[in-house]
Amino acid sequence: MNALAATNRNFKLASRLLGLDSKLEKSLLIPFREIKVECTIPKDDGTLQSYVGFRIQHDNARGPMKGGIRYHPEVDPDEVNALAQLMTWKTAVANIPYGGAKGGIGCNPAELSISELERLTRVFTQKIHDLIGTHTDVPAPDMGTGPQTMAWILDEYSKFHGYSPAVVTGKPIDLGGSLGRDAATGRGVLFATEALLNEYGKGVSGQRFVIQGFGNVGSWAAQLISEKGGKVVAVSDISGAIKNSKGLDIPSLLEHSKKHKGVKGFHGGDPIHPDSILVEDCDVLLPAALGGVINRENANEIKAKFIVEAANHPTDPEADEILKKKGVVILPDIYANSGGVTVSYFEWVQNIQGFMWNEEKVNNELRNYMTKAFKDVKEMCKSHECDLRMGAFTLAVNRVARATVLRGWEA
Repeated sequence: MNALAATNRNFKLASRLLGLDSKLEKSLLIPFREIKVECTIPKDDGTLQSYVGFRIQHDNARGPMKGGIRYHPEVDPDEVNALAQLMTWKTAVANIPYGGAKGGIGCNPAELSISELERLTRVFTQKIHDLIGTHTDVPAPDMGTGPQTMAWILDEYSKFHGYSPAVVTGKPIDLGGSLGRDAATGRGVLFATEALLNEYGKGVSGQRFVIQGFGNVGSWAAQLISEKGGKVVAVSDISGAIKNSKGLDIPSLLEHSKKHKGVKGFHGGDPIHPDSILVEDCDVLLPAALGGVINRENANEIKAKFIVEAANHPTDPEADEILKKKGVVILPDIYANSGGVTVSYFEWVQNIQGFMWNEEKVNNELRNYMTKAFKDVKEMCKSHECDLRMGAFTLAVNRVARATVLRGWEA
């Protein structure tokens, strides 16, 4: 089942639990707007090249739409649609005043020079500047983009609308970016994990963790978990996988990974096959890489007691059912990895106020939001006698549906 089908399935299950009527259900599923634009730029060699830019704006009942811009050669419209919808539910679970969006350009950023990427970003911004904005749709970095991309969008947008730092988040600090943004998703994963373990009378300290994916989210989660006394026993990334049942030395691993562009070859652990990372013996499994990695083929082999979904859509619905029968507790992506968009919201707030926060305030506010969201999810679980995934989806769909009805938008 692909990401869009899985998201739609979860939405419909939540909709039935809430007793929404079919017209309202349909209006919540259909995207508010789908944008497709041609972006033609001169390459460094003087030739012209055209690319397709796109933006799916899913819902704005609760506030401006919010979501990443990715530069990737293979853009699947269904996946982008699913991710835009997922942002609607994620922002609603976190209770921040946004709806969902997603977009990007079909290109391979590795094959483009810095100046070509800049020209492409500026042309794309020229094509969509009337459809994004501080109170309309606020883009952020995603796969293949970063703070520099956001800086170019901010500059190009400001040529049309005046200086508007809140039009994008994930900016460089010097242009109004927020302190703590880089670690935000990983730190949010830590706070989410703490909230979950506390429910079972446990803490992070002494628990054994396996982390699949050692990019921004996985590496920050590993660092913060180890600082709290958690034992990270295995990690993997695109280069390979390593294991140490006594616990990996995370500061040394981070240094090695930065130097050698991956965890492969780290002497503080034994190499293992990357495919086996998900079935290693541990207390808490953190999939922090790609979607669909936990499926019916490997679900029965998983030994973890808890799964914290640091990635988007890491667990297939079939695997969900298998793991539920095994008694594995899954903390869903729309809550577990919402730390990034929550700190993006803090950045937006700081830009609108023209008053920047220190890092301690950012981290404290993030903890407050993550802790409150977990309590809200648990309340929905009790009300509807459902698991955490359905608790999160019913919470999100209920908030968006109520806003839609209150604004008089229902069909």
